[in-house]
Amino acid sequence: MYCIVLVFITCASTWAQPAITPGAERVDVYLPYLKGKAVAVFANQTSMVKNTHLVEKKKKRGVNIVKIFGPEHGFRGTADAGEHVTDIKDKATGIPVISLYGDHKKPTPEDFKGVDILIFDIQDVGVRFYTYISSLQYYLEAALENHKPLLILDRPNPNGFYVDGPVLDMKHKSFIGMQPIPIVYGMTMAEYAMMLAGEKWLSEKAIAINSYNITTTPSA
Repeated sequence: MYCIVLVFITCASTWAQPAITPGAERVDVYLPYLKGKAVAVFANQTSMVKNTHLVEKKKKRGVNIVKIFGPEHGFRGTADAGEHVTDIKDKATGIPVISLYGDHKKPTPEDFKGVDILIFDIQDVGVRFYTYISSLQYYLEAALENHKPLLILDRPNPNGFYVDGPVLDMKHKSFIGMQPIPIVYGMTMAEYAMMLAGEKWLSEKAIAINSYNITTTPSA
């Protein structure tokens, strides 16, 4: 059994770039991985493919999305900061949404039942205290621990052209700061995921699973 982490990566910086194609828009590249699979998507209101939400776009292309995972603020971005978010059924798609900012923050083996492959696609702002990179870590750990392939659809970091601020003192580690990185860390979500794996900052069980690969696909 193995886990493949496929990173459809974009440029780390928007600085001096005439055009960037986010990973989510490279549909023809990653769609073959989803054919015939039961798919779970970790997304929120920023997970757009041009003017259409990623989940709705994939459904129109015949992708079998069976579950959605939602972060802080919820899948549709309607919850307040820090608000406890409950599991729901998405009204627009009818797909069940499992909150990872409610009773638990890391997917359980039960959450992954009936799922063949995972997607992560959320726009970040590139600062340590945004909880989305903490959610990414738990999602990546759970994927490895449960031997589920994971596609990370990367997006540009709007603050990717510089690094600034103090490195986290790990005495103050929490869900709003889990790793010793600066406040402004200068990486995309996919690059940060590769750093988590490379620095062995994941759970002991995830680190012990050494039969996985991180594959990057450059932006178009």
